[in-house]
Amino acid sequence: MPADPTPPGPDPAGPYAAGPGAGQHPGPVGPSPAEPHAAGPTHGPGRHVLILGGTTEARRLAEALARGEGPPCRVTTSLAGRVAAPVLPPGETRIGGFGGPAGLAAWISAHRVTHLVDATHPFAERMSFNAAGAAALSGVPLLALRRPGWAPGPGDDWHVADSLTEAAALLPGLGARAFLTTGRMGLHSFAHLTEPWFLVRSVDPPAAPAPPRLEVLLARGPFTLDDERELLARHGIDLLVTKDSGGSATSPKLAAAREAGIPVLVVRRPPTPEGVPRTGSVDEVRRWLSG
Repeated sequence: MPADPTPPGPDPAGPYAAGPGAGQHPGPVGPSPAEPHAAGPTHGPGRHVLILGGTTEARRLAEALARGEGPPCRVTTSLAGRVAAPVLPPGETRIGGFGGPAGLAAWISAHRVTHLVDATHPFAERMSFNAAGAAALSGVPLLALRRPGWAPGPGDDWHVADSLTEAAALLPGLGARAFLTTGRMGLHSFAHLTEPWFLVRSVDPPAAPAPPRLEVLLARGPFTLDDERELLARHGIDLLVTKDSGGSATSPKLAAAREAGIPVLVVRRPPTPEGVPRTGSVDEVRRWLSG
C-alpha cells in the first residue's frame, strides 16, 4: 500500500492512491495521453485490450498476454502517473488522464479498443466508476480484475473504519507510534494529529499536508515477513494502519503485527459499480478474452 508498494511494479496503494481525486488520472505525465507508447511487442490487429492498471494483477495480465498466453491481441496499459518512475509493463503504455467516462469512451473508440479490463487498485473508486460509465457509452465489454480482500484470522486484533477520516478519529485511542500504510496521497487525513508519531514507507516522498511527527522511509517492495518484523521492532510500532488492499504482496506486515500482538486499524474498501462482472484471477481474464 503506498507507503507499501507491491511487486513487480509500484503498487503503493497503487498509482491510483487514495486522496483528493482518488482513482482519477491526474494530468498527463510522460508519454502523451493521446497516443500509447510502445514499451514492447504487441500482437495482431484483431483484439485491442485496454488495461486500466497500476497493480500487480494488471502487470501479470500484460505479461501473460505478451507471452502469448491468450488470444493474439494488442495490449495497452494505462497508468495514472502518480509514481515518478513506474516500472512499465510489456506492451504499450499510456500515462495520464482521460477526462472522465466520456473521455475514456472517446479514447476507446478512437483506438478501436475491443475489451476493457479494470485492474486498478481496490481503492481507485472513481476510476472504476469511470470505467463502468465508459463501457456503457462505448458498448465495449468490461471485466474487473480485483484481488480478494483480507480477513482477520486467529490472533488478529483488528479495528475497522469506513474511511481514512474515520481511521484518523479512531487512531489516538489505539496507539502512539503508528506504521501508516494507507498511501502517501492520503496523509492529509491524519495531518491534524499532533500527538501520535507516524512512520510512512513510500516509493516517492509524500507531500504536505502531513502529520507533524512523521518519519518517511523511502523504499520499494516487496517486503518479507522478516523485513516487517524488524521494522516494527526497530521503530517501536504499537499500531498498524492499513487499507484492505488484499493480495499477498503486502500481507507480511499483517502477519508481523499478529506475531507482535499489535492492533491493526483497517480501512474498508469503497463501493464498486453494480453489474460489472469481476474476477480475482488473471487466468479467468485470459479465458474471457478468448471467449
